[in-house]
Parts: sequence; C-alpha cells; structure tokens
Amino acid sequence: MYRWGMVIDLDRCTGCQACVVACRQENNVLFAGEDEAKLGRAKFWMNFISEVKGSYPDVRMHFFPIPCMQCDHPPCTKVCPVEATYKNPEGIVAHIYPRCIGVRMCISNCPYTVRYFNWHAPSWPDEYKRGRNPDVYKRRKGVTEKCNFCIQRIRKAKWNAKREKRKLHDGEVIPACAQTCPSEAITFGDLNDPKSRVLKLSKSRRAFRLLDDLGTEPKVYYLKEGEWDDG
Repeated sequence: MYRWGMVIDLDRCTGCQACVVACRQENNVLFAGEDEAKLGRAKFWMNFISEVKGSYPDVRMHFFPIPCMQCDHPPCTKVCPVEATYKNPEGIVAHIYPRCIGVRMCISNCPYTVRYFNWHAPSWPDEYKRGRNPDVYKRRKGVTEKCNFCIQRIRKAKWNAKREKRKLHDGEVIPACAQTCPSEAITFGDLNDPKSRVLKLSKSRRAFRLLDDLGTEPKVYYLKEGEWDDG
C-alpha cells in the first residue's frame, strides 16, 4: 500500500510562487477577484508565507510554501457531520464534494488553515476556459476545498502501472507544484518505499513538521535552512 508524502526544502525555495500558479491551473482553483479578496475570500490550495528576518543591512527574506499537511490523524475529518472529508487508504485526506453541505467545521478545526470555502459559483472568462483541466472535478458553490496531492495524477500513474503489471517507480508521480518548481525544492513520493528519496529526506537531521506537538502526524516535511547534506 502506498503512503504519499512530501518534503519541501526551505533552503532551495526562492519564493517565485510557481508552485502556487501551477496548483491553481492544474486543479481549476478559482480566482477570487479583487472584491472577494477584500472580504477575505481569496483562495489558494498552495498557500505561501514570507517573512523578513534580520536588520539592515543583514536582511533576508524567508519563504514558506504550505499545502494541505495530509495528516495521519486529521482533525478536519472528525468534525464533518456528513463525512464529506475522510482519509483514504493511501493517507490522502480527500473530500467528497457532492456530499459537502458547507458547514465549514473542517475549516475551523484545521490548525494549518489550508481549507477554503467556495463562496461563489465557478465561472471562467472565455479566454480561460481552454486552460481548465478536464481531469479535475469543477467544485460547485458552497463547498470547502483544499490540496489533495494532485490525486488525479496519482490515479493516472497507478492505472498505467496496473496496465503494465508493475508497481509505481519512485519519482513517477509528480504533483503540479513539484513539477513546476525551478529549484526542485519539492520532493514527492511513497513514504512506505524504503528506497524512495522522499523517505530519505524526511529522516534528515534538517527535517521537521509544522505543529508537530499537536499529534496530527502530518506527511508534509520541511528541511531547515542550512547545509545541503541530503543529496
């Protein structure tokens, strides 16, 4: 059984936010627009935090990409009254959009604030319609949504491997954020594969997880800024 995880190297991240753009395009994430953004209704499946450290002239900008943590003990799934969100057998916290009734309890119970509510019906200008991904479900108004590790890519790769009667190779599944990162700061793979690069990096002395003391057991790891000793 696969167990999908991600490692983000903060030493490699340049803050270009190409991962944010790729995630939006791959998963048909709506643009909130200026008026909705003023109401706090901006929407990103890959969030991005920047922080300035130091004082002049020794000032440095630090960047922090934040997708869904895909927790092994997700607090969001425990509060949904209709079980619209759940953890699948491969460890991905998925969402059944037709079942969601929009009570937003999952948003309130997520300590990482990576879930977003769809405040308006999806629509695209004509010039953008050809850019939509036909492999991704178009979410209706009134549901919550979030990163799912580009599960459509995982399924496609698994189907191809099954047709060829083999297991997936390490690095065969690449989510949109990792594919587009120019500095290769994002590594994705199977944490159950003892030979996978993502497992090796997750055990690095530089590795840490957000709010690890909460016991949510996130499967997104970060590498602290420092010496590159992980290959």
